[in-house]
Amino acid sequence: MAYKKTEQYDEKATLDLSANYKSIIQSLGEDVDREGLLKTPERIAKAMQFMTQGYQQDAVAILNSAKFHEEVSEMVIVKDIEIYSMCEHHMLPFIGKAHVAYIPNGYITGLSKIARVVDVFARRLQVQERLTTQILHAIDDALNPHGVAVVIEAQHLCMMMRGVQKQNSLTTTSAFSGEFEKNTTRSEFMKLVTARLS
Repeated sequence: MAYKKTEQYDEKATLDLSANYKSIIQSLGEDVDREGLLKTPERIAKAMQFMTQGYQQDAVAILNSAKFHEEVSEMVIVKDIEIYSMCEHHMLPFIGKAHVAYIPNGYITGLSKIARVVDVFARRLQVQERLTTQILHAIDDALNPHGVAVVIEAQHLCMMMRGVQKQNSLTTTSAFSGEFEKNTTRSEFMKLVTARLS
C-alpha cells in the first residue's frame, strides 16, 4: 500500500509562493533543478502557509466557542505555552513561552482555548511586543474579565543567526489590564508563573 499524506492548502497561494521561492533560490546562486531542491519551493510554500495560518483564524470566536457562565473570581493561569512565531523584520523564527492569566467576571473559557489564542497571533508575521498585547486584548474582548496578564519570553533567531549574533539573549515582554495593573495582583501572578510546583 502506497503512503499518501493528506494536507489542505490554498492551491493558488501554493503555486504563487512556489514560483517566488524558486526565483529566490535561483537568485541565491543555487541550481533549482538539482534533485535535493526540486520540491523545495513547494515545500516552503506549504510551510509558510502553515506557519502563518493565524491570519485565517479568529481569536475571539475561539474563546467564545467554549465560554461558560461560572461564578468564579480567582486567578486562572495557563503558563509555559510554547510559542513558534516569525519575526516580521527578517522572517526568521522566534521561539519561547507565554504565560497567560485572567480573573473571571462571570465567565470562563476552556483552558485549551487560551493556548489556541496564543497560536492564532503567533502564527502570523509578528513582533513580540504586538503579540503580547494582541493576546491580552482578545481575552479582554471575549470574556470581559476583571483583568488579564500576559508575559512572553522568547529567543529570536534574527539576533542569534545574523546581525549581533548573541546566542543567549532572552526577550521578555508583558501586558497587564484591570486588576493586574495593581502591584499586589501582578506580584501574585509573577510569583505563580515563576514557581515550579512538584
